[in-house]
Amino acid sequence: MTTKPTSSQFNSHSFISHSEEETCVLGQAIGQSLTAGIVVGLCGQLGAGKTRLVKAIAESMGVRKKTVNSPTFVLIQEYDGTIPLYHFDTYRLNDTDEFLELGADELMYGDGVCLIEWADRVEEVLPADHLRINIEITGENSREFHLNSNGKKSQTVLNKIQLNLKS
Repeated sequence: MTTKPTSSQFNSHSFISHSEEETCVLGQAIGQSLTAGIVVGLCGQLGAGKTRLVKAIAESMGVRKKTVNSPTFVLIQEYDGTIPLYHFDTYRLNDTDEFLELGADELMYGDGVCLIEWADRVEEVLPADHLRINIEITGENSREFHLNSNGKKSQTVLNKIQLNLKS
Protein backbone atom coordinates (compact mmCIF):
# COMPACT_ATOMS: atom_id res chain seq x y z
CA MET A 1 0.00 0.00 0.00
CA THR A 2 1.30 3.41 -0.94
CA THR A 3 0.43 6.56 0.96
CA LYS A 4 0.91 10.10 -0.25
CA PRO A 5 -0.20 13.48 1.03
CA THR A 6 -2.34 15.48 -1.35
CA SER A 7 -3.24 19.11 -1.33
CA SER A 8 -6.75 20.50 -1.40
CA GLN A 9 -8.85 23.01 0.46
CA PHE A 10 -9.11 20.41 3.24
CA ASN A 11 -6.48 18.13 4.74
CA SER A 12 -6.26 14.94 2.73
CA HIS A 13 -4.23 11.86 2.01
CA SER A 14 -4.35 9.25 -0.71
CA PHE A 15 -3.76 5.57 -0.23
CA ILE A 16 -3.18 3.17 -3.10
CA SER A 17 -4.27 -0.42 -2.57
CA HIS A 18 -3.09 -3.12 -4.93
CA SER A 19 -5.23 -5.89 -3.45
CA GLU A 20 -8.23 -6.68 -1.27
CA GLU A 21 -5.80 -7.51 1.53
CA GLU A 22 -4.29 -4.03 1.37
CA THR A 23 -7.80 -2.55 1.40
CA CYS A 24 -8.44 -4.54 4.59
CA VAL A 25 -5.26 -3.09 6.14
CA LEU A 26 -6.54 0.40 5.37
CA GLY A 27 -9.98 -0.47 6.77
CA GLN A 28 -8.43 -1.77 9.97
CA ALA A 29 -6.37 1.41 10.36
CA ILE A 30 -9.51 3.49 9.87
CA GLY A 31 -11.54 1.42 12.34
CA GLN A 32 -8.83 1.66 14.99
CA SER A 33 -8.84 5.45 14.55
CA LEU A 34 -12.56 6.20 14.75
CA THR A 35 -14.12 7.76 17.81
CA ALA A 36 -17.72 8.19 18.91
CA GLY A 37 -19.54 10.90 17.03
CA ILE A 38 -17.57 10.71 13.79
CA VAL A 39 -19.30 10.44 10.42
CA VAL A 40 -17.52 8.83 7.48
CA GLY A 41 -18.88 9.38 3.98
CA LEU A 42 -17.90 6.77 1.39
CA CYS A 43 -18.15 7.64 -2.29
CA GLY A 44 -17.28 5.71 -5.42
CA GLN A 45 -18.89 3.95 -8.32
CA LEU A 46 -20.52 0.53 -8.09
CA GLY A 47 -17.90 -2.11 -7.36
CA ALA A 48 -15.36 0.38 -6.01
CA GLY A 49 -15.13 -1.43 -2.67
CA LYS A 50 -17.20 0.68 -0.29
CA THR A 51 -18.81 -2.31 1.44
CA ARG A 52 -15.51 -4.22 1.49
CA LEU A 53 -13.88 -1.29 3.28
CA VAL A 54 -16.81 -1.07 5.72
CA LYS A 55 -16.40 -4.78 6.55
CA ALA A 56 -12.74 -4.25 7.44
CA ILE A 57 -13.55 -1.15 9.50
CA ALA A 58 -16.33 -2.98 11.37
CA GLU A 59 -14.16 -6.02 12.03
CA SER A 60 -11.46 -3.84 13.58
CA MET A 61 -14.17 -2.36 15.83
CA GLY A 62 -15.13 -5.78 17.19
CA VAL A 63 -17.94 -6.68 14.77
CA ARG A 64 -17.90 -10.18 13.31
CA LYS A 65 -17.10 -9.81 9.61
CA LYS A 66 -19.77 -12.28 8.55
CA THR A 67 -22.50 -10.14 10.11
CA VAL A 68 -21.65 -7.08 7.99
CA ASN A 69 -23.67 -6.81 4.80
CA SER A 70 -24.51 -4.02 2.42
CA PRO A 71 -27.66 -2.31 3.67
CA THR A 72 -28.79 -1.57 0.09
CA PHE A 73 -32.31 -2.88 0.63
CA VAL A 74 -32.73 -2.23 4.37
CA LEU A 75 -30.94 1.14 4.10
CA ILE A 76 -29.28 0.96 7.53
CA GLN A 77 -27.56 -1.72 9.59
CA GLU A 78 -26.64 -1.34 13.24
CA TYR A 79 -23.72 -3.28 14.68
CA ASP A 80 -22.55 -3.64 18.26
CA GLY A 81 -18.82 -3.21 18.48
CA THR A 82 -16.45 -1.32 20.72
CA ILE A 83 -18.51 1.73 19.66
CA PRO A 84 -22.02 1.49 18.18
CA LEU A 85 -21.66 1.37 14.40
CA TYR A 86 -24.34 2.55 11.97
CA HIS A 87 -23.91 1.58 8.32
CA PHE A 88 -26.09 3.44 5.81
CA ASP A 89 -26.51 2.84 2.09
CA THR A 90 -28.18 5.83 0.45
CA TYR A 91 -28.06 4.47 -3.13
CA ARG A 92 -31.79 3.69 -3.28
CA LEU A 93 -32.99 6.86 -1.55
CA ASN A 94 -34.82 9.47 -3.60
CA ASP A 95 -33.72 12.48 -1.57
CA THR A 96 -32.24 13.72 1.69
CA ASP A 97 -35.68 13.76 3.35
CA GLU A 98 -35.79 9.95 3.12
CA PHE A 99 -32.33 9.81 4.68
CA LEU A 100 -33.38 12.01 7.57
CA GLU A 101 -36.58 9.95 8.05
CA LEU A 102 -34.32 6.99 8.86
CA GLY A 103 -33.24 8.86 11.99
CA ALA A 104 -29.92 9.82 10.44
CA ASP A 105 -29.79 13.18 12.25
CA GLU A 106 -30.02 11.52 15.63
CA LEU A 107 -27.42 8.89 14.75
CA MET A 108 -24.95 11.28 13.10
CA TYR A 109 -24.90 13.45 16.21
CA GLY A 110 -25.06 10.54 18.65
CA ASP A 111 -22.53 8.39 20.47
CA GLY A 112 -21.72 6.01 17.64
CA VAL A 113 -19.86 5.97 14.35
CA CYS A 114 -21.78 6.45 11.09
CA LEU A 115 -20.46 4.95 7.86
CA ILE A 116 -22.48 6.23 4.91
CA GLU A 117 -22.15 4.65 1.48
CA TRP A 118 -23.04 6.91 -1.46
CA ALA A 119 -22.58 9.89 0.88
CA ASP A 120 -22.49 12.28 -2.07
CA ARG A 121 -26.27 11.71 -2.43
CA VAL A 122 -26.93 13.18 1.04
CA GLU A 123 -23.92 15.45 1.38
CA GLU A 124 -25.93 18.60 2.12
CA VAL A 125 -27.23 17.13 5.41
CA LEU A 126 -23.98 15.59 6.64
CA PRO A 127 -22.18 17.29 9.54
CA ALA A 128 -19.74 19.92 8.34
CA ASP A 129 -16.93 18.04 10.12
CA HIS A 130 -16.88 14.55 8.63
CA LEU A 131 -14.31 12.30 7.03
CA ARG A 132 -14.94 11.71 3.32
CA ILE A 133 -13.43 8.75 1.51
CA ASN A 134 -13.53 8.78 -2.28
CA ILE A 135 -12.66 5.44 -3.85
CA GLU A 136 -11.40 5.27 -7.41
CA ILE A 137 -11.06 2.02 -9.32
CA THR A 138 -7.58 2.01 -10.89
CA GLY A 139 -7.39 -1.61 -12.01
CA GLU A 140 -8.97 -5.02 -11.58
CA ASN A 141 -7.74 -5.30 -7.99
CA SER A 142 -6.33 -1.86 -7.33
CA ARG A 143 -8.02 1.16 -5.81
CA GLU A 144 -7.02 4.67 -4.88
CA PHE A 145 -8.56 5.96 -1.66
CA HIS A 146 -8.72 9.73 -1.13
CA LEU A 147 -9.37 10.58 2.53
CA ASN A 148 -10.43 14.17 3.18
CA SER A 149 -10.96 15.81 6.54
CA ASN A 150 -12.74 19.12 6.85
CA GLY A 151 -12.71 19.87 10.54
CA LYS A 152 -10.89 19.26 13.81
CA LYS A 153 -12.54 15.95 14.64
CA SER A 154 -12.05 14.42 11.20
CA GLN A 155 -8.48 15.75 11.02
CA THR A 156 -7.67 14.03 14.32
CA VAL A 157 -9.04 10.79 12.88
CA LEU A 158 -7.06 11.22 9.66
CA ASN A 159 -3.86 11.78 11.67
CA LYS A 160 -4.54 8.58 13.65
CA ILE A 161 -5.15 6.63 10.44
CA GLN A 162 -1.79 7.74 9.10
CA LEU A 163 -0.06 6.71 12.34
CA ASN A 164 -1.83 3.33 12.36
CA LEU A 165 -0.72 2.65 8.78
CA LYS A 166 2.90 3.40 9.66
CA SER A 167 2.96 1.00 12.62
